[in-house]
Amino acid sequence: MADDALFLIDIDRILREKAPKQYKYIPRFVISYLKRIVHQEELNVFLRESKDKVGVDFLKACVEFLDAKLVIKGEENLPKEGLYTFVSNHPLGGQDGVALGYILGSFYQGKVKYLVNDLLMNLHGLAPLCIPINKTGKQSRDFPRLVEAGFKSDDQLIMFPAGLCSRRQNGVIRDLEWKKTFIVKSVESRRDVVPIHFEGHNSDFFYNLANLCKTLGIKFNIAMLYLADEMLKNRHKTFTVTIGKPIPWQTFDRSKSPQQWAQYVQDIVYKL
Repeated sequence: MADDALFLIDIDRILREKAPKQYKYIPRFVISYLKRIVHQEELNVFLRESKDKVGVDFLKACVEFLDAKLVIKGEENLPKEGLYTFVSNHPLGGQDGVALGYILGSFYQGKVKYLVNDLLMNLHGLAPLCIPINKTGKQSRDFPRLVEAGFKSDDQLIMFPAGLCSRRQNGVIRDLEWKKTFIVKSVESRRDVVPIHFEGHNSDFFYNLANLCKTLGIKFNIAMLYLADEMLKNRHKTFTVTIGKPIPWQTFDRSKSPQQWAQYVQDIVYKL
């Protein structure tokens, strides 16, 4: 595959496209800093080396590149038959997504799909496993249709219902509120929900930056720029992934609202 068909990280191009009027005024040292913080060179070497891998093979290459050691607890809770919605907390924003896809993708012979931010669709190796969810721009009209198609497919679905990775609030690192989509759609499609807890955390710097941006009312998710850096800081670590027992879709009845049920499942995840 030629480089031009491969998604490579190109900070210069992104800035030219996203801020064409401001681009020429951005100091070179700022651009150099951004390239360093997103690890442009290092990640592009990896993307070139793994350009022929797709799906679970690509995820395996990612796990090896990050040298993530995975301790899986509760593997006996993974159902052998049927279709399920797998939901997890999102402590890291990198290793957790890759590792869960690899664990579940290996178990279900590649029949898994993520509902993820469409940014990840740019990764050639990951694209076959993704149902892109971008609620802004032209895709927002397609959002319900894409989610619907995912739940009607014969793939296992992997979701991080918080959307963003965990934040530190009042000294506790935990996901923000879980969105109710996974409850509503799992009931509609009669998929039991499998709760998963991923153990891990980012650096103090990351949480402090995220909280500072929130305090200052900065809408742009600046912390996201540092996720690649956090991912590489978390290299060579061991992560424990705990898989809970499936929760029957019939559990989610009218005694609670879908949002309350989402909270209920989130609480179960944090008790695993």
